[in-house]
Amino acid sequence: MTSLLGFTRNSIILAAAIMFAGCADNMEPAQKMLAQVQTAMSAARADAQKYVPDKLKDVEGSVARLQSAFDGKDYATVITAGPAMLADVKDLATAAAAKKTDVTQTLNAEWSKITAALPAQVGAIQQRINDLGKRGNKQAKGIDVPAAQAAFTDATGRWSTAQAAFAAGNLEDAVSGAKDVKSKLAAVADAIKLQAPGSATTAVAK
Repeated sequence: MTSLLGFTRNSIILAAAIMFAGCADNMEPAQKMLAQVQTAMSAARADAQKYVPDKLKDVEGSVARLQSAFDGKDYATVITAGPAMLADVKDLATAAAAKKTDVTQTLNAEWSKITAALPAQVGAIQQRINDLGKRGNKQAKGIDVPAAQAAFTDATGRWSTAQAAFAAGNLEDAVSGAKDVKSKLAAVADAIKLQAPGSATTAVAK
């Protein structure tokens, strides 16, 4: 009886040792697999958050489950599911890159369209303000020239900021700023009774 109990106890110990050895053998490849997934996720996250946030949320959930499996010492699951998870993260990065390219092209087109006429508009408005500021200019009657000059200075300052944003590659701020400048220049042009800048011919309103 004692021999039987001893044999059983030794068998259990041996089985546990074999299981532990198996876990230990799987731990390193599982850890490497998880590290690859996490590295790819870190590289993709910023653009994915900005351009494909819904897809990012789904993939992050899957990565979290993979991490939980590793934390629970379920290394076999990590090793088995890891490659597919890595492929999902790479697909996420590809989707984000494609969306980024599309958005960038759209913003560049908007920038070109909005800013093409701005230099001529700025020149026309400045010339009109200069003319109105001359003593004896009857057209200045009823126009607050100093206020127009202040508003114009503000607009051109914002234009410089928009250009700096564009040069830095911050297209969203650049386009937003350019739209703001366009609006403010139109307001100044209206205030000084100048035909809306950007039209075929810029002339003083009658």
